[in-house]
Amino acid sequence: MSPKSNKALGKIGQPPGTLIYLGKHEQKSTRISLIDYSPEEFSEQEITNIEDCFPYKDKNTVTWINIDGLNQIDTIEKLGNHFNLHYLLLEDVLNTEHRPKVEEYDDHTFLTLKMLGISEDGNSIVSEQVSFVLGENWVISFQEFQGDIFNKVRERIREGIGNIRKMGSDYLLYRLLDTVVDNYYLVTEYFSDSTQALEEQVLKNPEKESLVEIQHMKKKLSDLRKAVRPLREAVLQLEKESKFIKNKTRPYLRDVYEHVIHVNDSMENHRDILASIMDLYMSGVSNKMNEVMKVLTIIATIFIPLTFIAGVYGMNFEHMPELHWKYSYYGIWGLMILIFIGMLFYFKKKDWL
Repeated sequence: MSPKSNKALGKIGQPPGTLIYLGKHEQKSTRISLIDYSPEEFSEQEITNIEDCFPYKDKNTVTWINIDGLNQIDTIEKLGNHFNLHYLLLEDVLNTEHRPKVEEYDDHTFLTLKMLGISEDGNSIVSEQVSFVLGENWVISFQEFQGDIFNKVRERIREGIGNIRKMGSDYLLYRLLDTVVDNYYLVTEYFSDSTQALEEQVLKNPEKESLVEIQHMKKKLSDLRKAVRPLREAVLQLEKESKFIKNKTRPYLRDVYEHVIHVNDSMENHRDILASIMDLYMSGVSNKMNEVMKVLTIIATIFIPLTFIAGVYGMNFEHMPELHWKYSYYGIWGLMILIFIGMLFYFKKKDWL
């Protein structure tokens, strides 16, 4: 049984809000970074003591607190208590099997979703749950392990590029969400390349390994669809219902919503392509079997008259004139060879060979 299964069993029977990390990334240390900015000011620091984040809750500037690693439950609980995060929200942060969703609270909005990407070797898709909590002037992000796709957002904040330093915390959440969704396009391109290569492989030689790869990709696609499909409703809910999203930011979220729809359509298209590849594989296997049966049938057909001749002259009747002919052995061989060559010529003329 996996460590994650042991954790899940340990949570059974616990009261609501019991904080147990149910993820698969056993990162021992928790890294906390803080970025605080306004149109005129900017500061960035690594936090070693979680209490250092507390004064930023009520500042007029925009603060982004990012937590990498969810194994230090005490640290997350302290942060949650100070920022008045509901214990069920913290429970959802630590449970990495949640589908994307949005939940509204009195003084903050909670959003959780999957952050997808391509592994460093470019041969697989990696998935990580990321959760955001949006407050009046702050955003808290929770990630399972260090390293993310938000470096361009950080650079724009540092250099004051675009509107990000001029807008509020809701715009910061939009930029983070938009970055996650844009990265989905890389995943769909990877999947498109993989399905194309698989299709070519099946066309050339449909082996058992191709069937295993098809099933593997179908499972991978199913996991991706579970991560992406519910996000459409979550983004729509965030744009329509969250009181912390200002009117200036709502058009940007509608743009993210359209991107999510496009990614969903791509996933559905890939599902249809995989189904067609499976049909192609079955057709290829059937064709290979037909070719084998065709060869065996031709061989059997050729040997039918030869077997008949051998059977007739193998009956050992006493009064068979050909048996006493001096050249009967060679004559029978010659007749069989002529029949063999004649049938091959006939099959070739009929395009059966």
